[in-house]
Amino acid sequence: MGFYINPGNSGFQRIVNSEYVDKTGLIRQINDSIGTGGNLICISRPRRFGKSYAAQMLCAYYDCSCDSRRLFEDKEIAGTEGYLTHLNQYQVINLDITSFLSVAQRKGISLKEVPDMIVDDLMAELAEIYPDCVEGRGFTDSLVRQVEKAGKKFVFVVDEWDALIREAKEDAVAQKRYLSLLREWFKNNNFTPKVVAAAYMTGILPIKKDGSQSAISDFMEYSILNPGGFAEYTGFTEKDVRNLCRKYGMNFEEAKKWYDGYDFSKIGAVYNPYSVMCAIKFREFQSYWRKTSAAESLMTYINMDFDGMQEIILRLIAGEEIEVDTESFENDFETFRSRDDVLTLLIHLGYLTWDRKEKTARIPNEEIKAEFQKILKGGTVNRKWMELRGRSQKLLEDTIAGNAEAVAKAIEQIRDTQYAPTFYNNEQALRYVIKFAYIAAIDQYLKVEELPTGKGIADVVYLPKRKSALPAVIVELKWDKSSGGAIGQMKERNYPAVLEDYGGEIVMVGINYNPKTKAHTCEIERISS
Repeated sequence: MGFYINPGNSGFQRIVNSEYVDKTGLIRQINDSIGTGGNLICISRPRRFGKSYAAQMLCAYYDCSCDSRRLFEDKEIAGTEGYLTHLNQYQVINLDITSFLSVAQRKGISLKEVPDMIVDDLMAELAEIYPDCVEGRGFTDSLVRQVEKAGKKFVFVVDEWDALIREAKEDAVAQKRYLSLLREWFKNNNFTPKVVAAAYMTGILPIKKDGSQSAISDFMEYSILNPGGFAEYTGFTEKDVRNLCRKYGMNFEEAKKWYDGYDFSKIGAVYNPYSVMCAIKFREFQSYWRKTSAAESLMTYINMDFDGMQEIILRLIAGEEIEVDTESFENDFETFRSRDDVLTLLIHLGYLTWDRKEKTARIPNEEIKAEFQKILKGGTVNRKWMELRGRSQKLLEDTIAGNAEAVAKAIEQIRDTQYAPTFYNNEQALRYVIKFAYIAAIDQYLKVEELPTGKGIADVVYLPKRKSALPAVIVELKWDKSSGGAIGQMKERNYPAVLEDYGGEIVMVGINYNPKTKAHTCEIERISS
């Protein structure tokens, strides 16, 4: 066994020795591709979605230098056709591109030299393991010779394939040399059919575009935008999370609120596996989202001066779904031509979830919402962010003070000058405006929508966070009626009763929009619960 060539199964052994959710069904997808034109597969997913776990699983399954039957005999893959046909029947080349970048950084080597580093390291190991196949030959010729001698093709497993593309975002030469290396391996009629049984590349981004096409066009790509048959293996399914919560006595509904939101047709809900496992390990639901080099520039991206970018982010934080055109994104970190490109990057990074049918994006869950809220509190926000936040804070203060006229005027200004949703013709659109307007409340309040009360459902309720002297706020919305009618409905249906245990004061806010006059009106009453 080598480091890169036939690395064995010890990596996967460590994984199954801990709490392991069976995702070996993914192997069948690769098995079915072997011997077909679809045997080159690129999977792109956000960080912490189990990509490296899958890579180690594939190495253990295919590597002919070890016996992995015991690791897989009780897993899903063991019950599928072709399980034994492919088990430990191939030579494997396993590469984690981030490891080469780390060495280059430590030694002060230019990123342009990384592709040569990769080949040199592979050649050195190949010469050590199979010296008869290397003498006087280059890397590709040596692999051809080894396949002929052993009678076994190679399965390439390339983890973090896009790490160099991301790190060399301003170095076109480094990117070009790296993509040329991948084309030499996977788009070479004198090499690829003879040597490559299958290739599995995984990273955050899909393969970089060369014009309008993929730079390595022979790969079948399965991104977070369209995972195809790999959707089930994108993260944890609802069944997976229910089983874990049941096993460890955790509240499933809390897990769903914090980590759900990446939904795919035919599969349903998909959860962030890293965060779920952290919650299980520490017995606490909170944000376990970890900063990475790909995400550290998040504030830079959303501060880009594209028309309406800051307002779009606030609308997302308020809970709205936003239409996004994902087609123009170049699958890199430096080519942004519009706010759609920035939003598409946020989808690939996992900060937004994508509804493929509706072509819309939204913030998926409480964990990611917490990350966006940190942005609003940060010191790097630009002037427009500060203005929007200042308006919202003033609106909240006027609401608590009972200044109904100022509240109506502020909402009208936000509607006319900042918000402009695609449709503003029903109560739901009005609700989006209200949530947007009160965005400053996220620091001090917990927002609950459609809270069941004794005889009805309150539209939006803001509950003060612990140790706060602020009053609770109940907002009732009316479309083409009257704000006074909203207050009357809250009293008639006894909305404050739902906050009996709260024990503090309650501000009841009735807001109406008149589509004929295009004006908002507001009434406010303050009572004790």
